[in-house]
Amino acid sequence: MVPFAGYDMPVQYAAGVLKEHLQTRTGAGLFDVSHMGQMTLRAKSGKVEDAALALERLVPQDILALPPGRQRYAQFTSAAGGILDDLMVANFGDHLFLVVNAACKDADEAHLRAYLSDTCVIETLPDRALIALQGPKAAEILAAFCPEAPEMRFMDAGSHQVHGIACFVSRSGYTGEDGYEISVPADRAEALAGALLEAGVGAIGLGARDSLRLEAGLCLYGHDIDTTTTPVEAGLSWSIQKSRRSGGARAGGFLGAEKILAQLDHGAPRKRIGLQPEGRAPVREGALLFTDTTSTNSIGSVTSGGFGPSLGGPLAMGYLPTDHAADGTIVFAELRGQRLPMRVSPMPFVPHSYKR
Repeated sequence: MVPFAGYDMPVQYAAGVLKEHLQTRTGAGLFDVSHMGQMTLRAKSGKVEDAALALERLVPQDILALPPGRQRYAQFTSAAGGILDDLMVANFGDHLFLVVNAACKDADEAHLRAYLSDTCVIETLPDRALIALQGPKAAEILAAFCPEAPEMRFMDAGSHQVHGIACFVSRSGYTGEDGYEISVPADRAEALAGALLEAGVGAIGLGARDSLRLEAGLCLYGHDIDTTTTPVEAGLSWSIQKSRRSGGARAGGFLGAEKILAQLDHGAPRKRIGLQPEGRAPVREGALLFTDTTSTNSIGSVTSGGFGPSLGGPLAMGYLPTDHAADGTIVFAELRGQRLPMRVSPMPFVPHSYKR
């Protein structure tokens, strides 16, 4: 157990990180992510469209076009164009349901209240737990507890009975695998988790959660994205729909729009990239990157790094100037006083298996 975002969290269970990682890739794994923040956003008018338009003041995504029963990845941006947090937004028909990062949830709530209290009611849901069922056997296993689960598509979200418990379920996750995130009343979470574990799901800790998301090329807030990175620099331009871009129906209008739209139109000075060390030694977060073995000025740094059990080797991600970010480019990481060659590699390192 280790401290994480103000909570005690399991790094690993008895099986260990390697086996937990492979269990999720080949079968199904269960993650306790109850530290994440859950909240609702309701327009005072009663119209979900008004809540969507209000939220668009704070995120560069098209929330108005999000249909009921669907979920979308978004970012809270700052006036300077940086990322305050990344989050999931679901349309539950008459209100929006948000899941935010644990370390940011108090600041996110304050941010929402500061900007949207005039038109919306913001409610946190501290009495709900959140568990994630991930892996290629997730749908088959969850079907025994929620018969309609296999019919859901990637990013479908809504209310469902799971093991006789009223839950919010989305077909999504943070591993690159097919799977579900299940918001459950906190007093029923242990019973539901126990039933899933008895059905053959493995318990998975933070160690494997990190190696799985790294292989999937997914950002971790506070490491790969933060207030100093824009969504464009972070490689998240795909999440910004045409309607919010220059020339779109509701272009701009969000915090940091001037900088973010300019980068969308003209490019960003740096870019988040995948890296594979030319050797077996993992390169960790914070390692500086150089153009060669002798230069004294670093051109970037590693933001996440480790060993990828499915990849069978070390992997990392970080930031480089755009003119050094092409796939195949060789850069050098400083590791224990030596310069280790690393190759810029496309992400994800392991293909996603989402059920679209």
